[in-house]
Amino acid sequence: PYQDPAGTPKMNLVARRGSGSGGLAYFGHNDCVPADHWTGPGGPFEPVVTRGRLYGRGACDMKGSLASMLEAARRTQGKPHRHPLYYICTGDEEVGYLGAQAVVAQSQLYRELVQEGARAVIGEPTRLRVVHAHKGGAGYRFTAHGVAAHSSTAKGKNANLAMIPLLAELADIHDEIETDSRWHHPEFDPPTLCMNIGINDRNPAPNITAPQSVCTVYLRPMPGIDIEPILERLRAVADAQGLEMETLIDGPPVYTSPKAPIIQELLELTGLDRSETVGYGTDASIFQDIEQLAIFGPGDVAQAHTDDEWIALEQLERGADYYTQLIAKWCHE
Repeated sequence: PYQDPAGTPKMNLVARRGSGSGGLAYFGHNDCVPADHWTGPGGPFEPVVTRGRLYGRGACDMKGSLASMLEAARRTQGKPHRHPLYYICTGDEEVGYLGAQAVVAQSQLYRELVQEGARAVIGEPTRLRVVHAHKGGAGYRFTAHGVAAHSSTAKGKNANLAMIPLLAELADIHDEIETDSRWHHPEFDPPTLCMNIGINDRNPAPNITAPQSVCTVYLRPMPGIDIEPILERLRAVADAQGLEMETLIDGPPVYTSPKAPIIQELLELTGLDRSETVGYGTDASIFQDIEQLAIFGPGDVAQAHTDDEWIALEQLERGADYYTQLIAKWCHE
């Protein structure tokens, strides 16, 4: 159990079947992004099967993987285990890996699977291709405070003016990390930190001095590239301008050697020639004390977070088949 920042009680699931050392751990998350613009078929939380697809919010990201993992557990129920099977389902992955952090902090079973050397599969939608590395997520919010007043008077204080130097510095940093190879990683596409900047003064009218100005910055760190020099530059401007700086998310990048046993065994299982990298983040950012870890699941991230999210039934079935074979290999043999 844990509480989110709003104080809402939440629960994770951490379960084990069988005993012994090693084994296999399946990881997933049960939260999803909002469905405000859903148009169908059906409602966002009303599963509809049509044209070889399952529609529903979270079908691809990532309840499809959870379903395939559960089906694999069902198929292998009652068979003798030489090594344990773990099933971990977290909450709040989409808003900062909060559930995963609670698992690491609280779960004795999680500590056990780490100590006993279990292999871990994070079931995000990879089209059942084997992923050995992904970018991290580093999000920050800068806030400037002013005083609202009619702009014809001298009684206001425009918060946007304090934000301008930060925006100028961000523009310089953006251009630098896009063009300077020191900030690039050749294994990723795109090979950059993918800086994203958002600004909002929430001002209702152009003749009111802005009482607040907010800038959000999101970076996607890559293995072996330290973003601390960038943060130092931003902190310096924030301090000089009197801006508040908050960390929204701090998820490090993930890297498992392509030659690691789990990667090679997944490639052998799927018949693929090589593993890949992806630009999005997963709960794996928090579970990095697991040595043998891979991201591998049904569905295409191109359908994740879309207005009418879906997953191909063929991917679900193949996912269940692969997950069943992994249980047989790593838990039964």
